[in-house]
Amino acid sequence: MFLSTLSFALANVFVKQLTHIPAMEIVFFRCSIATVFCFIGLRQAKADWIGSNRTLLLLRGLFGTTALYLFFVTLHNIPLASAVTIQYLSPIFTAVIGIVILKEKVRPLQWAFYTMAFAGVLLVQRFDPRVSWYFLLIGVISAFGSGMAYNLVRSLKGKEHPLTVVLHFQLIGAIAGFVSLFFEWRMPSGWDWIFLLMIGIFSQLGQIFLTNALQKEAVAGVAIVNYSGILYSVIFGWFIFGEMQSLLSVSGMSLVVLGVLLSILYTRRLDLKKLESTVG
Repeated sequence: MFLSTLSFALANVFVKQLTHIPAMEIVFFRCSIATVFCFIGLRQAKADWIGSNRTLLLLRGLFGTTALYLFFVTLHNIPLASAVTIQYLSPIFTAVIGIVILKEKVRPLQWAFYTMAFAGVLLVQRFDPRVSWYFLLIGVISAFGSGMAYNLVRSLKGKEHPLTVVLHFQLIGAIAGFVSLFFEWRMPSGWDWIFLLMIGIFSQLGQIFLTNALQKEAVAGVAIVNYSGILYSVIFGWFIFGEMQSLLSVSGMSLVVLGVLLSILYTRRLDLKKLESTVG
């Protein structure tokens, strides 16, 4: 899981290095590279790439692509750590949207944890003049899109091969990115090509390590390690981009992490109690 988080963090660094390249163009290169990896994996697994739940797969791809594009926009326009912190609100949206899509329940204490996390984001915005309300909203919408995508992935569990689900996200991202090139295109040059390749490679590595971690460890334990990504973003933002963080901004980021993690651990505890009562 540490390798997964580090891989995604490095991909984010390369995205931020390419602020002169349109965000949707980066989506095109990132998803095109990942699509190739997915097709190779599906061929080795001898799995169907088309899938049978095409409407859900299409929606998963659309929401995932929108979330990815908006996340890249925030990476281009606000500090790295702030963009990553806002994106980490996605588990909250996943839980809230799950009320409607998967008919799941959210306990009163969980709402308190969610309020804590959102208060942390507002604290970051309030005490960091580099984070405007506009890009804060863009980041929140991105996190919402991720929450929708995660719920669609969960609804497809057991119905489609995992790589088929990932492929449709990457394929739709590549197609949407390709269409965008006719409206806005900047020719990459020099190191840009290397950075674009690294974005695709590290994103795919992060996905592979994440999948392996989720298959071998409890979700709650994996989630805790996942939030080390904010620490990576603070360090990389400081050393690579000279993005210093104030004590109050760091406090806001800590509130986001604490709120989401408490919610995850609380949910895990409820699930264990439910399982024990069922077994008993």
